[in-house]
Amino acid sequence: MTWLEEIRWDENGLVPVIAQEDTTGDVLMFAWMNREALALTAEKGEAVYWSRSRQKLWHKGEESGHIQKVHAIRMDCDNDVVLLRITQLGHEPGIACHTGRHSCFFQKYENGQWVSVDPVIKDPASIYRK
Repeated sequence: MTWLEEIRWDENGLVPVIAQEDTTGDVLMFAWMNREALALTAEKGEAVYWSRSRQKLWHKGEESGHIQKVHAIRMDCDNDVVLLRITQLGHEPGIACHTGRHSCFFQKYENGQWVSVDPVIKDPASIYRK
């Protein structure tokens, strides 16, 4: 059995992936990987995900330049979630979210509503190619 076969892939051949900043422990984003994406991530040392909306591989930073350098690939105790310990490159501070924020988890529940609590670091219109 190969290391990829030990993962409990879902019915679509995907596994959920959490990207965590190596130095701070901040959770930056959540995404999905298929076998090819995970194998490429291990090979390149950079995060490659599966885009469910576009139905294709997505090398993080291919458009924005905000690449994720992978320091460690971990798997949870049930073999059904992957954790990447990464350094977010391409901008200082690192931008992982397509909204131009450091983390995708910028909304906080307060008194019955969601409040944006983290600032936009860079306007997304200036990040992504049209």
